[in-house]
Amino acid sequence: MANYSMTDFKGVIPALVTAFDLDGTLNEGLTRGLTASLLARGVDGLYLTGSTGEGFMMSPEERMRVVQIACDEVAGRVPVMVHVGAISTYQTVALAQQAEAAGADAISSVPPIYWPFSPDQVTNYYRDVTASTGLPMVAYNITLAGALGFDMLARLAAIDGIEGVKYTAPTHFEIGRMKREIGPEFRVFSGADEMAMSGLAFGADGLIGSFYNIIPELYADLIKAMADGRLDDAKALQDKANDIIFFTLKQYPMSAVKRIMAWQGADAGYCRKPFDNYETPEQEEALKDSYRAFRDAQGLTGIGFLDDL
Repeated sequence: MANYSMTDFKGVIPALVTAFDLDGTLNEGLTRGLTASLLARGVDGLYLTGSTGEGFMMSPEERMRVVQIACDEVAGRVPVMVHVGAISTYQTVALAQQAEAAGADAISSVPPIYWPFSPDQVTNYYRDVTASTGLPMVAYNITLAGALGFDMLARLAAIDGIEGVKYTAPTHFEIGRMKREIGPEFRVFSGADEMAMSGLAFGADGLIGSFYNIIPELYADLIKAMADGRLDDAKALQDKANDIIFFTLKQYPMSAVKRIMAWQGADAGYCRKPFDNYETPEQEEALKDSYRAFRDAQGLTGIGFLDDL
């Protein structure tokens, strides 16, 4: 039984990373610890086993285990959405049903990947998966897994149980269009961390993304600034976030995010290959040095992990 409805998903929702050891083994203890750490930092919800969570690099059984661990740790304190996307409807339904049994409040999915499925096949996929549980479905639009254009999203929104979209794209005018033409009750979550301000300006209901694992407080301030109409403050916060995002993207991005979480007291382990990692103390210290130099060059202050380096 879900603890929250779709309207409870709002604010800053990290797309939770998944902790692995260097040999690729799922580290259940670290996964539980990093979940607890983000809850303590006041995040508004969690999005599990998506792109940031390396969901497509795990077996179905591992994905289910991560969901169980995170839901156990959350214990109903914030809404939880689980990405269940896979190539086959069969596998996605199994993931969706386990997410519901584990205590998730919503499910989400990219369209089926790899083969060029027809619009009717994509629609049937979402209809079948959504009907397999009592949880609301949030479609996931991201170019990496096959973009869902406005016409397809409007088609999906007509299916009972599909209540929103995680929209990761730079065409934010479509966020406003969805709110106008599909309806204000259709929830839209901005998935482009570097465009959170734009997403909110066009009517996004919340933020789901990777960098909310390391700077959720900054984005909480940004949301409040937008709500208060302090656009100059919001832009300054977005610029500060973007400095961090674009610098991190020049590193081994996901591994850098996980190391930053460790510097914040919540070790998130490593990434699975073929992603690169900072494997040795020397490599990690060099990463710290690069962030110190970046911080000083940009004159950045008020960012916890940078202030503490």
